[in-house]
Amino acid sequence: MPGHGNDLTRLRIALTTFFALDGFVFAGWVVRIPAIKEQTGASPSSLGLALLGVSAGAVITMMFTGRLCSRYGSHPVTVVCAVLLCLSVTLPPLTHSAAALGAVLLLFGAAYGSINVAFNSAAVDLVAALRRPVMPTFHAAFSLGGMIGAGLGGLVAGSLSPTRHLLGLGIIGLLVTALTAPTLLRQEPPRPPDRATAGPRDPASAKAAAHRPAPRTRRLVVVFGLIALCTAYGEGALADWGALHLRQDLGSSAGVAAAGYACFALAMTVGRLTGTTLLERLGRTRTVVMGGGVAAAGMLLGALAPALWAALLGYAIAGLGLANLFPVAVERAGALAGPSGVATASTLGYGGMLLGPPAIGFMADWFSLPAALTSVAVLAGVAAAIGFATRRATAD
Repeated sequence: MPGHGNDLTRLRIALTTFFALDGFVFAGWVVRIPAIKEQTGASPSSLGLALLGVSAGAVITMMFTGRLCSRYGSHPVTVVCAVLLCLSVTLPPLTHSAAALGAVLLLFGAAYGSINVAFNSAAVDLVAALRRPVMPTFHAAFSLGGMIGAGLGGLVAGSLSPTRHLLGLGIIGLLVTALTAPTLLRQEPPRPPDRATAGPRDPASAKAAAHRPAPRTRRLVVVFGLIALCTAYGEGALADWGALHLRQDLGSSAGVAAAGYACFALAMTVGRLTGTTLLERLGRTRTVVMGGGVAAAGMLLGALAPALWAALLGYAIAGLGLANLFPVAVERAGALAGPSGVATASTLGYGGMLLGPPAIGFMADWFSLPAALTSVAVLAGVAAAIGFATRRATAD
């Protein structure tokens, strides 16, 4: 039906917009961390604890958001969380102590984690209805939004105070939400064609099913969550330690060191933009196995190469390899168990992002930073092995 196709296209554009908005707002906050550190007078250790508020808020609220999506639907929950995200990003510059900053970031992290569960749940429904593996394109929009937010933040950092910059981000976000929300609120999450003919849904039984997945399903969801964890561990580790490795161990300039993570992020964005084509040609299992293998090889090069250019090439190869593992893991978990599956996989994924930076720090103290960064390659290999071991469950 042409009308149905147009509805799905509009829904896809709206969801893509929310993914991009999330990345844009989050990156805008990240680039102002140095200025807010100075404003609060926080020591490096107290700032580190305050910044944990973002991850802690996200992990604490994700499972609860999954239940809200099961009860009220992922579309209205996405809109409400977008409003909360745009309001909460304006609060960090208003704080004047590390403790107050940590409390505010707990709220910001809760909104950030919740919208990730909500719009990933909505995207899972849309992917099933479209019968095309388009999940990576949504995550590419998040990456592109983040690159735009970081670039814009860098441009205005010298002329705008953090208060005005983040207030501006919040206002832009609320305007985008107001323009995009009606599309989500008017439409029910689509059902795939094979379920569309199964008669009307019984909300009570659907809710019960969402809360009581079979034990085998729960185990599979956790397995996909572990793939997300392995991927997010690498993202967190490279974001926090990648530049330091280039500067400290390979003697790069500060500018080139900063470009290291940009190489990784850009390669990941390119990988996600081509992810749908890759999934259509290779299927989920081969994409995960090959992606994990490529990421492991790239990260070994990035961590152990004696030359700067080779390390940068390794970062880019790792970004290409990791690009589609998280989207595939979240999509499979959601297809198996609905919003609760998305919430479980996302919680494990963000747990990996939380675990990565301190784990690398401890290993760098015990061994060396290059040796510690090889753990990213090890976990990418684990993700590939998990993908191969669960190939029957992920059969296309």
